[in-house]
Amino acid sequence: MPKLSVYDITGKQTGEEIELMDYVFGVEFNEAVVHQAVVMQQANARQGTHASQTRGMVRGGGKKPWRQKGTGRARAGSNRSPLWIGGGVTFGPSPRSHAKDMPRKARRLAIRCALSAKVAAGELVIVDSLQFAEPKTKNAVNMLKGFEATDKKALIITDGENENMEKSSRNIEKVKAISNDCLNVFDILDAQKVLLAKDAVAKIEEVLA
Repeated sequence: MPKLSVYDITGKQTGEEIELMDYVFGVEFNEAVVHQAVVMQQANARQGTHASQTRGMVRGGGKKPWRQKGTGRARAGSNRSPLWIGGGVTFGPSPRSHAKDMPRKARRLAIRCALSAKVAAGELVIVDSLQFAEPKTKNAVNMLKGFEATDKKALIITDGENENMEKSSRNIEKVKAISNDCLNVFDILDAQKVLLAKDAVAKIEEVLA
């Protein structure tokens, strides 16, 4: 079982250690499953509202441009043909869903792999309490300074919804705060420093174990 020191919100060790479950924070990295999870997440974030007009949607083109024979020019039935300037688009994009899915067990395995990778790289920090009395960006900046994460991509994982932490960090570039029930592979892997609330560890292990 990996053991990590517990820090307070200022970045100082509290002298306490926490044992993490091997099944959640110590699994072997499965590149194929993690890749599939990232692709699924990015695909599901696409709106799919891209569209173009076919020749039947473009205004005009009701009259035949010229007679069929005798002009020496190509036969044309409409000036809204895809061959003409101002005409429709052939095989253009149309609104559709880009949503992908994968089995629940595979999704959870991908999250376990991401968390384990951060533990192995020393980029995951357990914080005793991620609570601010009031929402202030200055509070989040001071906290990040204590963990030497001012210029790094940081992910803050709170125990449940934490409005003060979310509001304090949302104006800081490269910093994102999410609750423990919103864990996702992309955010974890994209972060260079992951601050995890101590109280959220047991809940994460309960869901992913």
